[in-house]
Amino acid sequence: MNHKSKKRIKEAKRSARPELKDSFDWVKHGYYENFDVSHSSVKDNVERVEACDISVEDFIEKYEKPYKPVVLINLQVGWAANEKWTLDRLKRKYRNQKFKCGEDNDGYSVKMKMKYYIEYIETTRDDSPLYIFDSSFGEHPKRKKLLEDYEVPKFFRDDLFHFAGEKRRPPYRWFVMGPPRSGTGIHIDPLGTSAWNALVQGHKRWCLFPTNTPRELIKVTREEGGNQQDEAITWFKVIYPRTQSPTWPGDYKAVEILQKPGETVFVPGGWWHVVLNLDTTIAVTQNFASIVNFPVVWHKTVRGRPKLSRKWYRILKQERPELAALADSVDLMESTGIASDSSSDSSSSSSSSSSESNSECDSGSEADGMMHQRKKRKTCVMVGSGDSASQDDCLSKERSSSR
Repeated sequence: MNHKSKKRIKEAKRSARPELKDSFDWVKHGYYENFDVSHSSVKDNVERVEACDISVEDFIEKYEKPYKPVVLINLQVGWAANEKWTLDRLKRKYRNQKFKCGEDNDGYSVKMKMKYYIEYIETTRDDSPLYIFDSSFGEHPKRKKLLEDYEVPKFFRDDLFHFAGEKRRPPYRWFVMGPPRSGTGIHIDPLGTSAWNALVQGHKRWCLFPTNTPRELIKVTREEGGNQQDEAITWFKVIYPRTQSPTWPGDYKAVEILQKPGETVFVPGGWWHVVLNLDTTIAVTQNFASIVNFPVVWHKTVRGRPKLSRKWYRILKQERPELAALADSVDLMESTGIASDSSSDSSSSSSSSSSESNSECDSGSEADGMMHQRKKRKTCVMVGSGDSASQDDCLSKERSSSR
């Protein structure tokens, strides 16, 4: 690795994880040597379904309506991504394109050129490495070519937030890429949305917990996790062993998944989940509001993102009056029965103390767990060019939630 590559990687690491003060902090737990990332470490117990063997209607009845996680097999057949999304090809095609791999202390994107990031993932021994989690690729002249490499699976095309408009709607799709030991901490996706995660390369380890699981059971405390409190690998070191104890409550039993290439995980709204990459992974993930989860999503949007809900409602009134009528029928004073990653559904979207309200701005099936609580500032770090961009240039600025 040459001097320039080392410099850019160091800049990104310093900006994205300022709580890690020096190079030792990144490797002090020795997870590269002592953390088990073998496939045999996963007690996979999820239901799997061949995509070609189930209709959209049956999927809704068997999995979406009852809020049941499932893995769909062979849903990615024919995707160009299967051939194009390799380290070599991505490095050639997107060599000088910058992808988000973290956030700075003020909530602005830290980006790295693909050529530097691939050098990083091929050599890193970090305990919890930087992770590309980019939601703005679809708006970029060159990076949006990635959209041509996959298609939204037939089960998830009911995308009601598109009525709010591409500029108004919360971020909803992410290109995801990371080395072993990277991942996303325990979280619930925002606004009651459900998600799908399609893995093209590598293997991911998932644990999911029912929506009624008490957060104090599955959150790592500051005392337990220190400055690595929010990392997925910390969760698997600290919390996961407890879930295997005979004293762990049966009502909160984990759904465990070893996700393989070509498999798509369906994450119902309200389910807690944590994801760890066991090797170098490349995936795409999207969140969605459908006719099934709309009452819950509407409830949480009104209470968490009132301005967005008003704009969304006006368009629904014109384009989908039956959904506007359904929105009118939702009792906002009643609980949805679907948990949020906060103590309240009614928190303001500007509150820095509520992980749900902030996560509504930037979250996905993994993304809600990716970022620390941040504040605004006027410039964003653009690692790879070594300079700062103005706010107008910072198209992917994202204020986000606690992980």
